[in-house]
Amino acid sequence: MAWADEVLVVDSRSTDDTVARAERLGACVVQFQFDGRWPKKKNWALENLPFKNRWVFILDADEVLPPEAAAEIGGIVADPNPPFAGYWINRRFMFMGRWLRHAYYPNWNLRLFQHQLGRYEKLTDSATDSGDNEVHEHVIVQGPTARLRCEMDHYAFPSVGVFVEKHNRYSNWEARVALERDLKAGQEQLQLANVKWRRRLKFWSQRLPFRPSLRFLYVYVWQLGFLDGWAGYYFARLHAMYEFLCVAKTCELRRQSGPKP
Repeated sequence: MAWADEVLVVDSRSTDDTVARAERLGACVVQFQFDGRWPKKKNWALENLPFKNRWVFILDADEVLPPEAAAEIGGIVADPNPPFAGYWINRRFMFMGRWLRHAYYPNWNLRLFQHQLGRYEKLTDSATDSGDNEVHEHVIVQGPTARLRCEMDHYAFPSVGVFVEKHNRYSNWEARVALERDLKAGQEQLQLANVKWRRRLKFWSQRLPFRPSLRFLYVYVWQLGFLDGWAGYYFARLHAMYEFLCVAKTCELRRQSGPKP
C-alpha cells in the first residue's frame, strides 16, 4: 500500500521474518503483548497508536485491496468535511483456489473509519482461547456510515486444515460469549443500527434447534453455495461443523458453570 500516508503493522512477538519484511516495505512495526483477555489487538491499536491522520483502514494479513481502492479511499480521506464516520467494504472469500461467488458473498465489514469515532465492541472480558485478534466483534462508530465501491479479496482459508484450526479457536469465543449473554439475560446494548440487527439475528438463530443443519442450508441453499461447485459444498459443510462445535462447547460451559451437586 505505497499510496497510504503511513502503514502500521501490529505484531504479536512473531518469530518469523514478519518484522523484517514489513520494515523493508516501509511499515512501522508496533509490538502487542496479549494477556489472554481484553483488549485484543485491534482495539489496543486504536487506543494506543500515535496516528498521524484521523482516518484508518484496518487490513488483516490475509486480505488484499485492489488497485482502484487507492483513488476511492484517497478521495474520502481528503475531504475536510466528510459526511460519514466510516465505510463498509465487501469481501470476496477465496477457498480451494477460487472465489466463492455465492457462499458468504456479499460479506460487508466496516474497515475505513475516523479512528477517534470507532472501537470494536466488547462482548466478553473472559479468556476465550480464541487468539489475540478480534474475530467476530464489530466496529462501532459514532456517526453515519456508507459503503465503498471497491471490494477486497480474503484469503482466510488457504487449506481445509487452516479452516479447522481457526474455527476450533473461534468456537471457543462463541461459546464463552453465548454463556455470558445467557447470564446477562439478553440485556446487551449496541450503538450501531447495522450491527444491532445483525447481532439480534445471530442471537435468535442460536436458539433454534438443529443449528448445524440450518447453517449448512443457509450457506449451501439460501446463499446459493451449490452454484460454487464442490468448493461451495465443502465450505457449507465445514461451517455446519463449526456450528456444531459452538453448540457443544456452549453446552459444556453451561454444565461446568451450573450448580455443583
